[in-house]
Amino acid sequence: MMNEKREGRTAMSDRQGRLIRESRTVMTQLIFPSDTNHHGTMFGGKLMELMDKAAAIASMRHARMATVTVSTDSLEFVAPIRLGEVIEVEAFISWTHRSSMEVYVKVQSENVESGERKTAVTAFFTFVALGKDGKPTPVPPVIPESEEEIRLHQTAPERYEMRLQRRQNKRSHT
Repeated sequence: MMNEKREGRTAMSDRQGRLIRESRTVMTQLIFPSDTNHHGTMFGGKLMELMDKAAAIASMRHARMATVTVSTDSLEFVAPIRLGEVIEVEAFISWTHRSSMEVYVKVQSENVESGERKTAVTAFFTFVALGKDGKPTPVPPVIPESEEEIRLHQTAPERYEMRLQRRQNKRSHT
């Protein structure tokens, strides 16, 4: 009986959308010497890998199926991440189209000795959900709740159009 209620609720919520918080993914990591460059700051490529993994998990949680990375944009390194700091990589779905999902990723760094936390990096990733046949398949819409989620959701269509324009420009120049 309990499973039937859960299944009914899931089917209903899929039609109406899923709360953004349902996709929220947080990964925490301590920065070691092997993670840093000759400046004593974290390699950008290693950080991008962690961001892509968190975004992938968030997209799979939302779509409840396999997803693939399509693009990354607005990757902003705003503060260095130093050896010995702890980072928190947070990702969640901010908007959906038919089969695509915009994933907002934010990285916070923390000096564990002082407790100071700062935003180090932000970015938007685009993922596409794939059906069992390997082809793009529809995803449910998202339902924003917090001020940040609402702001990101409201501004997403403009970012989507910019991505389409960029893709069309690249195709016409190749």
